[in-house]
Amino acid sequence: MNDGTDHGTGHGSWSGRGTGAPASTRTAPLPGMPSPATPGRTHEGRTDDGSRPHRGAGGGRSPKPRPTRRRRVVRLGVLLLAALLASSAGTYVWADTELDQEVDLGALPDRAPAGKGTNYLIVGSDSRAGLSEQARKDLRTGSAEGRRTDSMILLHTGANGTTMLSLPRDSWVTVPSYVRPETGRSYRAEPDKLNAAFSLGGPDLLVRAVESNTGLHVDHYAEIGFAGFVGVVDAVGGVDMCLDRDVRDKNSGADLRKGCQTLDGAEALAFVRQRKQEAQGDLGRTRNQQKFLAALAEKAVTPGTLLNPARSFPTLSAGLDTLVVDKDTGLRDLMTLFRAMRGVTAGGGRQLNVPVSDPALATSKGSAVKWDDRRARTLFTQLRNDRPVTLPQGK
Repeated sequence: MNDGTDHGTGHGSWSGRGTGAPASTRTAPLPGMPSPATPGRTHEGRTDDGSRPHRGAGGGRSPKPRPTRRRRVVRLGVLLLAALLASSAGTYVWADTELDQEVDLGALPDRAPAGKGTNYLIVGSDSRAGLSEQARKDLRTGSAEGRRTDSMILLHTGANGTTMLSLPRDSWVTVPSYVRPETGRSYRAEPDKLNAAFSLGGPDLLVRAVESNTGLHVDHYAEIGFAGFVGVVDAVGGVDMCLDRDVRDKNSGADLRKGCQTLDGAEALAFVRQRKQEAQGDLGRTRNQQKFLAALAEKAVTPGTLLNPARSFPTLSAGLDTLVVDKDTGLRDLMTLFRAMRGVTAGGGRQLNVPVSDPALATSKGSAVKWDDRRARTLFTQLRNDRPVTLPQGK
């Protein structure tokens, strides 16, 4: 309540201060000093209810104006964005806990020493897990049980950008000694095709074979089966690809026309699996796989996918169905992997095959791919030391 007595602000002085003198007897404030309080105001210019009055354009007090329509729209947008980010964050927290981290790289014997940069081993397996009988028939995957691999890519990231290096599945390498977990029987090291390591000893033996034959330390492992691959492609709304010729293959079911188009999950799987009509067979297939994975990564890490729960949740859910990673790989590592692959298409990296001296080497295990030892060693040394790669693109 106001008792009729004028109060100072604590800065100026008044004639008749505390005497109840009428307003006409007050002295004018000194220059630069605040104006005296008026009846109905308390200390520090507050109104009787304790709130600060709004100062109008003319220096007087006026009610606080309501927010403009534009300001209300901006506030609503901020709230919606905050809700969207919170929803997306929840999706990723859930996905991170759902990762199948079955591979323990730290427990493997005879590891290659760590080099500079980071190496990811990306494996596409032919696991039929998650596919119904009808889906197997529609996708022409066959009915074989277990896991084999048609795609192996060693992706290196470092100071000189990203290198996607395909390792042909029929590469003639030395598979390290191993013990079959089902029987406990030991097998000595011997020459064989690279994908035999995966079928004989799973991810553990494959990682050891890659490391022992390249000298490159595998920091992260990521494997996805047929069902997960198809699901991810469909969840992101398909992947745009431009083909320089018609692609038809009765074994994989590929029936694609020349030109730019959007491939759905089934079409994409057929495209990356076909090799019969490729002039270089498996080497041609590895280039198709690199091209497609880079395009998929570009689509998957766009804001329209990452920040849209309606799309990011189905994408992650579809991928998690058959995704296998190592114990040290989390969702953040996978996002880094996808961004690195996306960077390749933007000119921030290179797509290569291991240098080959004989693509049809006759062996006791059938036709195999023989690496060019001299050029391959040079390439592996450059990647291990994180130096610029001198091998021409596409070689």
